[in-house]
Amino acid sequence: MDFKVHGKTTTAGKLANILRKQGKKPLLVACDIYRPAAIKQLQVVGNQLNIPVYANETSKDVVHIAKQAINVAISKLNDVIILDTAGRLHIDEELMNELKNVKLGVKPHEILLVVDSMTGQDAVNVATSFNESLGIDGIILTKLDGDTRGGAALSVKKVTGRPIKYAATGEKLSDIEVFHPERMAGRILGMGDVLSIIEKAEESFDIEEAEKLEKQLRKKEFDLDDYLAQLRQVKKMGSFSSILKMMPGMANIKDLKVDDKEFVKIEAIICSMTKEERRKPQILNASRRIRIAKGSRNNSTKNKSIHEDI
Repeated sequence: MDFKVHGKTTTAGKLANILRKQGKKPLLVACDIYRPAAIKQLQVVGNQLNIPVYANETSKDVVHIAKQAINVAISKLNDVIILDTAGRLHIDEELMNELKNVKLGVKPHEILLVVDSMTGQDAVNVATSFNESLGIDGIILTKLDGDTRGGAALSVKKVTGRPIKYAATGEKLSDIEVFHPERMAGRILGMGDVLSIIEKAEESFDIEEAEKLEKQLRKKEFDLDDYLAQLRQVKKMGSFSSILKMMPGMANIKDLKVDDKEFVKIEAIICSMTKEERRKPQILNASRRIRIAKGSRNNSTKNKSIHEDI
């Protein structure tokens, strides 16, 4: 089994998600007994990902909770245990002693430190202190969705000598990826990151749907339903801004901003159309446009399923 100690709850969920995609069966464990609602937050994250969470809300002994989780994982056949431990922006002796006790008590195979790349030099200081006191095996950098924050990655790696293993690049629970230093260098230099785009596309796009779309395009039968399906597929890859920044040369364009809410509006408009209107948009007249406008406002406001046919 693998044990990974963390200080950021959402990142623990993201890590569990990416490991599950690799064929693992993770168990999330709530070991942050200090921060208000930390246990509840992990349970919510686990529920969203459909990943089991172990919590003992009556115990204040983190080592005991971790040991209990091991027995639960064995009984449930989980092959990865992720301990979501307490975290601090500034190091204190109480926290470090607790983490040392966890390390001695459960002997984790791997200790990963979650560092917020937006904190700049503080990120380097925290990583250095944790490594000296606890001995970390790797780092996860969060909020690494801006090219200008690549400096934090370089500094943390330099001062700790420990590898950056994962990078969290957005707010969604799927926004985490294996860290590739050469790709980060390419982004910083404005050369883009085509390989990451390809990987995201391979992960998000359905091959059968892609082949179906190719046939329709060859027959010139592409309609708004097909456009909507493609829009959804692209959205799975992440925000449009992050995708554009990975394209060669795009990072050099100043003020490159794409409002993803605009695409939500497009979805709402298409979902307010009938099947016939989606296939033949040329039949739209004034009265149909008024109906669609009213329907799209309701769809957008109430966040209805875009699979509905109105």
